[in-house]
Amino acid sequence: MSNPESTSATTLHNSRFLKACRREPVDTTPIWIMRQAGRYLPEYMAVRSKVSFIELCKRPDLAAEVTLTAQKVLGVDAAILFADLLPILEPMGLDLEYAKGEGPIIHNPLRTAAEVDRIVEVPDMASLSFVFETVKLVRRDLPADIPLIGFAGAPFTLASYVIEGAGSKNYMATKRLMHSDTGAWQALMERLVSSLVRYLQEQIAAGCQAVQLFDSWAGCLSPTDYRQYVFPYTKAVIDGLPPGVPVINFLTGNPALLRLCRETGGDVIGLDWRVKLSDGWRAVGQDRGVQGNLDPALLLADMKTLRQRTRGVLDAAGGRPGHIFNLGHGVMPETDPEQVKALVQYVHDRGVRR
Repeated sequence: MSNPESTSATTLHNSRFLKACRREPVDTTPIWIMRQAGRYLPEYMAVRSKVSFIELCKRPDLAAEVTLTAQKVLGVDAAILFADLLPILEPMGLDLEYAKGEGPIIHNPLRTAAEVDRIVEVPDMASLSFVFETVKLVRRDLPADIPLIGFAGAPFTLASYVIEGAGSKNYMATKRLMHSDTGAWQALMERLVSSLVRYLQEQIAAGCQAVQLFDSWAGCLSPTDYRQYVFPYTKAVIDGLPPGVPVINFLTGNPALLRLCRETGGDVIGLDWRVKLSDGWRAVGQDRGVQGNLDPALLLADMKTLRQRTRGVLDAAGGRPGHIFNLGHGVMPETDPEQVKALVQYVHDRGVRR
C-alpha cells in the first residue's frame, strides 16, 4: 500500500517547475509570474477591498486565499507565497507603515552608523508566524503537482530600506553609510543575514518547495561595490539554506552584475528584460538554470506583439533544460488579466519540448 505523503512528495519532485530548477528535461516550458497575485486581478481586489495591505499580509486565511486563487485562475506552474519583503524588519526594530499611495515607509530609518545597534536580529521567528501559517494553508490546498515558492528580500535591498526609509532613486544614504563606515555596514548586513536564513528555513519547513531571493535594488551598484559590500552577505544567505531546495537568485537592473550574481549562488538566476536571455544565460553559465525575462510592459501591448516577443524569449532559451519563463519583474497593476492568461497558455503551447 503506497504512502500518500511519499506519493505527494514524488509528484512535487517531478513537477514541471522543479524539474526545470534542476535543469532536467520537461514536456514544455514552465511559467509563473512575479506578483501574480496583485492589483490587476479582480479576485485579488475583491479580497483587498475589505482589508489594508498589511492586514492582508498578516491574515493567513486571506493571504492563502489570494495565493491559491492566482495560481488557479492563471494556470501557472508554481504558486508564490503572498507576502511582502519588509515585515521581517518590524521585529528587528523598524517602525513600518504602508501609506496609501506612497508605498512602504519606515519612520525610524538608520541615519547614522552610530545607530546600527538598535537594529537587532529577529529575536523570535514566532513574530512572523503569520507567514509560516500562510505557507501551511497554501500547501494544504495546492494541487499535488504545483510547488510553492517562498521568498525574501536580499540583504542589500533590505538594508537600503532600513537606511533610506522608503524607495529611492539614487540610494545616496545607503551608499554613504556603506562607504563611510564598513564596520557599521558589516554589523547591519550580518544581522540581516542571520534573520533571513532563519526566516527562509522556516518557510521551507512549513511547506515551500523552493525560494526566491529578491535583490531589487542592487542594480544601483558597480561591480566593484557589489563584490565588496553585497556579495559576501547574499552568498551567506544562500549557503545557509537546506541543500536540495532550489534557490532562485534574482537581481534586477544591471546585467553587468550577472557573473557576480552567479557566484553568490542559486540553482536558477533570474534575468530581467535588460539583457537578451541567451546572453544572460551565457553570462551565468550553462550549469545554472535561468528565469525570465519578458518586459512586463509587453503585457500592455496587442496580442500579436505579445506573442512575437514571448516567442523571442523562448527562442533565445533554445530549448535547453533549465528555463523557467517569467517576466523581468512584477506584473503591473494596469495589466489586463486576460493578457496574463493568454501569455501562460501561449508559453505552454509553444514552449520547446525536450
